Amino acid sequence: MSVLSTAPTEIYESGDSALRVVAISEASEDNWLTVHSLADWLESCGAEGLHGAVPTYDSVLVEFDPILVSARQVRAFVRLGLLEIAHAGGSQRAPREFDVPVVYGGEYGPDLVRVAEHQGIPVDEVIRLHTEKTYRVRCLGAPAGSPMMDGPVFPKPVPRLKDPRLSVPAGAVAVAGRQAVIAPAVAPGGWCVIGQTPLSVLNIRREPLVPYKPGDILRFRQIRAEDFHTFAGVELEPLELEVQP
Repeated sequence: MSVLSTAPTEIYESGDSALRVVAISEASEDNWLTVHSLADWLESCGAEGLHGAVPTYDSVLVEFDPILVSARQVRAFVRLGLLEIAHAGGSQRAPREFDVPVVYGGEYGPDLVRVAEHQGIPVDEVIRLHTEKTYRVRCLGAPAGSPMMDGPVFPKPVPRLKDPRLSVPAGAVAVAGRQAVIAPAVAPGGWCVIGQTPLSVLNIRREPLVPYKPGDILRFRQIRAEDFHTFAGVELEPLELEVQP
């Protein structure tokens, strides 16, 4: 379990039924921990009129019913939550670890060569850099709970495609800027696809729809193209052992 050093925050109204709480310290990790701890606290407190809390890298959108509760009341409740978190130490749950097999390049990773050329490194080095680190899920994005993560340690940020694809397959492993992601479902996309996992990430019969949460750890592992169908249809599940944050 990690102990939270709470970051200073600013609170803004976002329409008439939401507040946006932004962590503003210079420490990005403290910002991330603050907004996710606040979101967890808000989700578990059971306060009347609160619809949900959606955290990102450094902010959380707090949605509420303006008929049942005012923005001023929610603002006061958010401040109470921040005080509670700071007082309690803001402990985070131990993350779960996920192993993600990936076929890189070819039909599975049509932008692998493009990324290598842009970075000025060999294709094998792109794969090595992508597989050598662990990735913490920072937040869930679109579509369908995509795991948004800090990207590999490439020499330069990866530019997005000039012409986004109308359809990116489920399981696509992609990079853009300094971020990395897996596509849980078929959707349009402008990120550079360097590989694909054969595992099923999204399960519409499951609640939640995806098995990971912010804070969990993903590891990518290269497999051969001929082994892709060996894993096809297998659901992505956490490993039994938990890792320390």
